Amino acid sequence: MPRRPRFCPAGLPVHVVQRGNNRQVCFAKEGDLAAYANWLAESADKFNVDVHGWVLMTNHVHLLVTPQSESAVSQMIQTLGRLYVRHFNYAYQRTGTLFEGRFKSSVVQQQEYLLNCLRYIELNPVRAGMVKDPGDYKWSSYRAHAFGTRPTMWTPHEEYLTLGQTEAERQSRYQTLVSEAVSQEVTTKIRQCLNTGLVLGSDRFREQVAALSG
Repeated sequence: MPRRPRFCPAGLPVHVVQRGNNRQVCFAKEGDLAAYANWLAESADKFNVDVHGWVLMTNHVHLLVTPQSESAVSQMIQTLGRLYVRHFNYAYQRTGTLFEGRFKSSVVQQQEYLLNCLRYIELNPVRAGMVKDPGDYKWSSYRAHAFGTRPTMWTPHEEYLTLGQTEAERQSRYQTLVSEAVSQEVTTKIRQCLNTGLVLGSDRFREQVAALSG
C-alpha cells in the first residue's frame, strides 16, 4: 500500500523537521550549511513556500513554513534533499542516503501556538548547549526576528508583525518573548504533535483541519 502524502494544506503554517538517517551528521562544516540554506531559499521560491523560521543543526533541520499549495512542502523538501545529498556525497566521497526517508510535519495554529513554535525552533542551539544566547547562532532565523537581518528566504509571519507597529518595536518584543523560557508543557506538546503528525492547536482548530483533510 502506498504511503499517504504529507498533509500540508495551502495557507496554513507547518512545522517541518528533516533528520539525518540514524541521526548521522548532515552538516560537517560551514560550507555545508551555506549550501543547504542557499538551496532552501531557491526551492522555497520555486514551489511558492513562505519560510518564516528555521534552524540548521548538526544532524537535523527545523522549518516553519506556509505553503501556497498542498503539495508544495513535499516538492520543496524533495528537491532540496536531492541537491544537498548530491553535494554532501561528492564532498565527502560517500554514497547512499543522508536524510531519513520522510520528513516529519505538523500543521500549526497561528494564534497562540505559532510564536511558541517559532521560539522553540530558534532555541534549539541553546537547548543543545551549543550557545548561551540564540543570537550567537548564525544558522537560524532568530537574528532576522530579533535584530532585523534580512535573509533572502525569510518571510515574516503576520503573527510576528502584530508584535509592534515598527521594526524596532517588533524586534524588542520578540527578544523579550524569546528570553522567557518555553514551558515544558508547550515543549512536550510541540514534540508530540511533530512526532505523530498531529495538529498543533486547539480542539476547534483540529476539527477545522480535519474537515480540510477529509
